[in-house]
Amino acid sequence: MTPAPPHTDVLVIGGGSAGCVIAGRASVDPDCAVTLVEAGPRGTGPGALGLLPVGPDSDLVWRYPAHLSDGGEEALLARGRVLGGSGEVNGGYFVRATADDFTRWPRSWSYDEVLPHFRRLESDPFGDRAWHGDSGPMPVTRTGEDELHPYSAAFVRAATAAGHEYRADLNEPDAAGVGPVPLNAWAGVRVSTATAYLVPHLGRPNLRVRTAARAVRLVLEGARVVGAEVEESGRVRVLRADTVVLCAGAVGTPHLLMHSGIGPAQQLSRTGLPVVLDRPGVGRDFEDHPEVTLAYRPVDAPPHSSGRAVLEVVLETDDLELRPYTAPFGEAIAGVDDPFGRIGVALMRPRSRGEIALRSADPTVPPLVRYRYLSDAADRAAMRAGLDLARGLLGASGFGVAVEHPAGAVGLGTSMHLAGSCAMGSPDDPAAVVDDRCRVIGVDGLWIADGSVMPSLPSRGPHATVVMVAERVARFVTGLDA
Repeated sequence: MTPAPPHTDVLVIGGGSAGCVIAGRASVDPDCAVTLVEAGPRGTGPGALGLLPVGPDSDLVWRYPAHLSDGGEEALLARGRVLGGSGEVNGGYFVRATADDFTRWPRSWSYDEVLPHFRRLESDPFGDRAWHGDSGPMPVTRTGEDELHPYSAAFVRAATAAGHEYRADLNEPDAAGVGPVPLNAWAGVRVSTATAYLVPHLGRPNLRVRTAARAVRLVLEGARVVGAEVEESGRVRVLRADTVVLCAGAVGTPHLLMHSGIGPAQQLSRTGLPVVLDRPGVGRDFEDHPEVTLAYRPVDAPPHSSGRAVLEVVLETDDLELRPYTAPFGEAIAGVDDPFGRIGVALMRPRSRGEIALRSADPTVPPLVRYRYLSDAADRAAMRAGLDLARGLLGASGFGVAVEHPAGAVGLGTSMHLAGSCAMGSPDDPAAVVDDRCRVIGVDGLWIADGSVMPSLPSRGPHATVVMVAERVARFVTGLDA
């Protein structure tokens, strides 16, 4: 161990979509010393919206081994490993959870309770002012009707011709139908929370950001967390803090908890780790959106523009999301060999649940992510219905710009929307990991603010909702919401 640097009031572990929000908001108070540690690099700033740096040669992502289905081949799950996290490398999709989604959360997280935080985080000049903010850090934009890619425009025509309602604002409380995707982007570049919440405030004397610094375990004294062991340049030091906020993501956070002795006692003991606190819910029963894509051969496809979103419009219907991608993945992701156009069919309220399993007592060994996708018969039936719907839209006269590839549906994939691996709930519920203020049950001074706390996966991609959760937890941690 090397000598410890000065004590900090708030230690934020993980500089992703949530961690940048916590650090930016908590450091507004000049008397609050905030330290953010991020395992990845600082990054190069806003990237082109249509290029996703998540390919096999990217050094900006974690790669976790994963089994998508029982008995299936091993895949790799990519998550952001850079200041800004997955929001720094994704496609810019920024659709909120619906009002109905929050009926599955604790009552203190009803839609009425969370709406002010959604409004606070955004600057969205579009739509009804009752639902939107105009002075928040995150810009929210949409691709205009006259700017849509030909495939996006054709998909909208086919969907409306089939009877689906056109929705200009998919961030209204219960928006369903076909419409433009709200994007965390501006002028063709994605805007992560690092850009929006953190970088403008790096000059604050009370804010320290340490990149290439990986937290390997929490330090506890009795039932209280007092800091974390952090590895930098091959040396491990203890960073001490009054409050620790875990923002390592829905895989990284439960992994760090378990390596700190907090998790399912049986799994910890089996791996050779000490059991400090038996919390069976750590890493258990997570949810994600399975996706199957329908491949087609593009006809007269325009060249892919790096500033164009890979997903400009979606159809939300019957717990399904249909995604007409604007470019082959081989053009948007370096190192990927895939020349086909694709329509994605994602199941947005799956019944199947997964588990994050330790593979070693060595904290540098990534865990195994077991999805168990489509293990529920209802999920399989819903996916078949979604593929039938996608084929119908692809073959509609309104589409008219492509022909289906003979291979049809190609493979089971993941939306990479994993959530609920440290779920919120009642302190009396053994499956709960945090209470409704996102404090870790049974540990003083420890909070979680990332997608792992979601008690139920939103029926939309989770990015906007993760930012909202972090906004609210920042107010809990700083005492603004007592």
